[in-house]
Amino acid sequence: MKMSHMLGRRTKQDPSDAKLKSHKLLIRGGYIRPVSNGIYSILFPGQKVLKNIERIVREEMNDIEGQEVEMPLVQPKELWEESGRYQSINDELVRLKDRNDHDMVLAMTHEEAAVALARTEAVSYKDYPFMIYQFAKKFRDEARPRGGLIRVREFTMKDAYSFHTNQKDLEDYYAKCAKAYSRIFAKAGVPEVVAIKSDSGMMGGNVSHEYMLLTEGGEDTIITCPDCDYKANKEVAVSEIPVENGQDIDKPLQKIHTPNAQSIEELSEMLNLPKSRFLKTIFYKPISEDGKPIAVMIRGDIEVNENKLAKILGVSPEFANDEMIENSGAVVGFASGFGIEDKCHVIVDKSVQNEKNLITGANEKDYHIANFNLNRDMPNANIFDVASVKEGDRCVNCGSELKINRGIEVGNIFQLGEKYTSKMNMRYIDENGKQQTPIMGCYGIGIGRLMASVAEVRNDEKGIIWPVSLAPWKMSIISLSPKNGNDTSIDDNAKKIYTSLRANGLDVIWDDRKASAGEKFADADLLGIPMQFVVSPRNLEKGLIEWKERATGNKGFVSIDEVTQFATQWFSTEMDKLNANADNVKPLPQAEISNAPKADNKIGIFRQILNSKRQNF
Repeated sequence: MKMSHMLGRRTKQDPSDAKLKSHKLLIRGGYIRPVSNGIYSILFPGQKVLKNIERIVREEMNDIEGQEVEMPLVQPKELWEESGRYQSINDELVRLKDRNDHDMVLAMTHEEAAVALARTEAVSYKDYPFMIYQFAKKFRDEARPRGGLIRVREFTMKDAYSFHTNQKDLEDYYAKCAKAYSRIFAKAGVPEVVAIKSDSGMMGGNVSHEYMLLTEGGEDTIITCPDCDYKANKEVAVSEIPVENGQDIDKPLQKIHTPNAQSIEELSEMLNLPKSRFLKTIFYKPISEDGKPIAVMIRGDIEVNENKLAKILGVSPEFANDEMIENSGAVVGFASGFGIEDKCHVIVDKSVQNEKNLITGANEKDYHIANFNLNRDMPNANIFDVASVKEGDRCVNCGSELKINRGIEVGNIFQLGEKYTSKMNMRYIDENGKQQTPIMGCYGIGIGRLMASVAEVRNDEKGIIWPVSLAPWKMSIISLSPKNGNDTSIDDNAKKIYTSLRANGLDVIWDDRKASAGEKFADADLLGIPMQFVVSPRNLEKGLIEWKERATGNKGFVSIDEVTQFATQWFSTEMDKLNANADNVKPLPQAEISNAPKADNKIGIFRQILNSKRQNF
């Protein structure tokens, strides 16, 4: 590629609406251009990076016997009604009508299409197991697109779907795919990506992991232990919460006067006690036919993790209004689940279980109750873990202090079980001639998001520093024309090097523009090409070409006749480093792969109490 022929401009100024480094640098480097909020055009350099990512992903998917297919973006609503997601997904799913007034959707993910395809082909146990994958455009009407390609509305995903006849087979394949994912990220130049336990969300299933690139620019919160392998998204993270007041002697309940002290902070200041000595109650809207609100009691220094709460309730919780709280017998600002168990459904966080002599609301204005002891005063309480983990909490595995990190999700994998195959009536005939329902896994990587994520952590003040595996061009040739403009030897030698490198299979861009040396060097750095060869009059007189590594800043000289050999060897060495990183990735711990699909009797019993019919508010 000659740079004089390439469409696109590089700019010195950051776009005014960009906050993340990757967003700024991809715009400035001429990689992407905004079309609408969360929708981008990809220019030629960006497209080359995306294709390099696809090549790496395709290699790894093929190595685990994936079969590449193509499924439609526009799908009939009936597929999504079969799975139940046409009703359960709100504004993110774009619904439309075709010219025949038939309801259609723009796919934001392809579980429904994958099952619809697979159920027509895999009718016997002999057809299993198998995995299909694709690179496909998707559309999600994201409420708050941000971060350039990090969170968009239209995007390209590699999504894969595996089908199995038993849980062990699914788990074995899940482990293979997990390792393939780690290899992909290592080959892409970001071996620091970590797999963490995560919440399955709308995807469903029992076991899931997110692949997180840890960076301050990330939008996800990850809990990690510095001394063991524990890593989890904050939505599902657990910790060992130390008991603060468990050694106290049981004291009798006592009503205390707390005028105008309605918050934990005000109470803590008034009574000169730490927040851990208090018990707060948060009310959520009713979800059961009886119309009773949900009251969650938790220690005063801990916040409710509403993702955990949603797992217990079966629906996302919404805060109750004052009227609902008062109808339950509580008093806003002085509320407690204690004493009103018959008028609301009470959940108590396990942080309260072994504490003694806590202070909770009296459900009476300007009063609280001291010396509340759960085991004595509410012996039949529904106790669950609904606590948000915070920095400094203790690791459940080794007891070390947990750390909070930020990260960007670059991939995810799920064990879906029968969630989609059962609802969509996918069946096969087993070896005994009986109909069975297969189980399923799914595995996604955002291609554009991965490009932006690499740019987010591989850069300096001059621009992006692409790993050689992803770079749009592996090398750039910068020809510096003499001031008199009459000497053609510079361009002649640059062309000779350019032709030789390309003939040897190296992807090269030649900056042949009539531009200043400063502009050419700045653009080469901004584009992030890994290796630069500079053809200048002074060095050419000595038969030398200057080289510079973008990542390290290392420089040197090589004779004109040895440039191709030098470049080929350098490229091979860099690729070997990436492949070595891929060969050294660690598998997921077996306990994280085969640890779920077990019913939680406590949750099941509590949901029965709530009633299967849900109220709509």
